[in-house]
Amino acid sequence: MPTVIVGSARDIVEYCGVPRFLFTDFPLGNPCGPPGRRDLQRVIAGQALDLLGSARAPRTIKRSEVVWPSDDDWRPRYGRVKPEEIERLRKLGEERRERQAQSKKPG
Repeated sequence: MPTVIVGSARDIVEYCGVPRFLFTDFPLGNPCGPPGRRDLQRVIAGQALDLLGSARAPRTIKRSEVVWPSDDDWRPRYGRVKPEEIERLRKLGEERRERQAQSKKPG
């Protein structure tokens, strides 16, 4: 079955070697645009279908021309942790790792 991957993690998807890849320079988890922006999502879906029809070789990669809306620049805040949140997040991580360790114990 012919496929096109639409995604934002270009290095990871390239490493996996998918047949066709439409790269969108958007935050992870939003490869087709912001929630509720059907206009952008339709354009990206159309680009993916165009790539499906135009790709002539394995591992074809195309970069979408669609840009994240300028009124919501995600880059400055993406992955940033506020100093007042560090300890709380550290504790949550420790608790998660403990739950995972307990779930792996036999019995």
